[in-house]
Amino acid sequence: MNINDYELELENVKKEIKRKNVKSVLVELPDGVKPFGTMIADSLKETGAEIYIWADSCFGACDVPRVDMDMIVQLGHNKFRQSE
Repeated sequence: MNINDYELELENVKKEIKRKNVKSVLVELPDGVKPFGTMIADSLKETGAEIYIWADSCFGACDVPRVDMDMIVQLGHNKFRQSE
């Protein structure tokens, strides 16, 4: 899904939700993408998971909220490599 020239790779997110049999997902969005949160949530709901949009501030990987979710997805940020 492309939004304002951002490629959000939602199909990859949906595949991962299904592969891991995730039941609840928190989606963090940068301010410029938040107006599209409902559209993003509707797309991800196709997986059968409960989708929640984080409405508070979001400053990247250093700002992950402590919540009881199966998965947290940050959209709109650069990719982060897993350290070995």
